[in-house]
Amino acid sequence: MTRTTLNIGYVPLVDSAPLVIAQELGFAAKEGLTLNLLKQPSWSTLRDLLALGTLDAAHMLSPLPIAMSLGLSSLRVRVHTLMVLSMNGNVIGVSNHVACAMRAAGWDGQFGTPHDTGRALLAVTDHPKVGVPFPHSMHAELVAHWLGALDNASARTRTVPPPLMAKAVEAGEVDAFCVGEPWGSVVVENKVGELILPGAAIWNASPEKVLGAREAWIDAHPNEVRALIRAVWRAGEWLAAPDNLSLASEVLARTDFLDLPEQVIDLALRSHLCPKPGALPERVPHFLRFHGDQVTHPFPSHADWIATKLARHHGLDPVESSRLAQETYRAKLYLSAVAGLRKPEEVDSQGLLEYDTLTPMGPDETLDQNPF
Repeated sequence: MTRTTLNIGYVPLVDSAPLVIAQELGFAAKEGLTLNLLKQPSWSTLRDLLALGTLDAAHMLSPLPIAMSLGLSSLRVRVHTLMVLSMNGNVIGVSNHVACAMRAAGWDGQFGTPHDTGRALLAVTDHPKVGVPFPHSMHAELVAHWLGALDNASARTRTVPPPLMAKAVEAGEVDAFCVGEPWGSVVVENKVGELILPGAAIWNASPEKVLGAREAWIDAHPNEVRALIRAVWRAGEWLAAPDNLSLASEVLARTDFLDLPEQVIDLALRSHLCPKPGALPERVPHFLRFHGDQVTHPFPSHADWIATKLARHHGLDPVESSRLAQETYRAKLYLSAVAGLRKPEEVDSQGLLEYDTLTPMGPDETLDQNPF
């Protein structure tokens, strides 16, 4: 069979697994594709290479295709979301100095309590410097939602590429951080900080990474696009089986991909984290998911939520931003690609994840009004 080679960009994170597994375990080959996986040092580099057409498609932060389509980028390019690659997978942590100060202020060190942990952080620093991988990211939105709802506090975010987060913490450039695994665990492994909260404690069904591509490329390559969606969908299904995770960790740990110890990757894939040096791994429900419960479906409601936030941050028309954003989420294309792959109970694509909620964060602890 003659295969079509696609240039696919990714940033070395555990949630790049569906693309890596699709190529390395033959799911792409079964669809007549070869995925030329191109590791990128930062989200800005990946963004620019996709915009310029060097990359055909990419592993992307969920707000990034919308931000690029709205012109919140160095180049305005219509980029669409073909499917969601992963749900959740982020951690929030602090430097050792801040962790000690939080304990001195009365924090009990519990992992996964957003209200008490947030208040403890704000008790020792009013406007913490928080490292996030990119301005247009779910990391930035989760931090803003979490701290912004606690006494109207705010954070000063600083962009730090994921592989450099531990160095930024060690150098004192940030007080806290929100990053995808395994780079939060690397901070702990390097003994320069602690994890204080999983992102899933703020929103336990947030679309974290998506498969994005330029609108023009999608329109010009309909067969390859559907084949790519199917290959990645099958890889996500494979990753959902616990018996496969040891092999997945071994593959991801290779030098060509994450180039990190298998055990750090394996813990994240199994939804376990070590919050501080020497601690036993803790299970985090819904920490990272690649498949099931319509995880991969590109819901227009998610696009609306992201666009509303971006419009507010940048003074854009919220109605027009939402309209354009929802156009970028290619739900019909996704459904046509995976038709016949899903189980009958998964076919109702308008259903909602049963635990898809934002944590109540206000002073009266009432649930946020959100589109889900």
